[in-house]
Amino acid sequence: MATCISESVEKEHTAKKKFKVYPIGYFHIDIAEVSTEGGKLYLFVAIDRTSKFVYVELHPKMTKMIAATFLENVIKSTPYKIHTILTDNGIQFCNRQKDRHSFVHIFDRVCLVLSRLF
Repeated sequence: MATCISESVEKEHTAKKKFKVYPIGYFHIDIAEVSTEGGKLYLFVAIDRTSKFVYVELHPKMTKMIAATFLENVIKSTPYKIHTILTDNGIQFCNRQKDRHSFVHIFDRVCLVLSRLF
């Protein structure tokens, strides 16, 4: 991280921290909004932290059903075992705090199926 004291003084650099090492199969899943001539699309992205294997899909909406189907497609497309899936707390991936007593979220159900496969 660089600290800028003033425009005329050189930037002070701090030592870079090393990233934690993860075994292959640790995926981060997220959604990005993409603007096109035709309007908004949503880019669903899954990236393995170690191998950098990437799986992406574009969708017109970002619903929990699309997120669950996306996860199923990630599982089918990944040539090795997935052991961890990291997401943010978006409603596409988990129940809101006020809905914590409702049914198990569809994304969590797909994760449960995944855990039984391996």
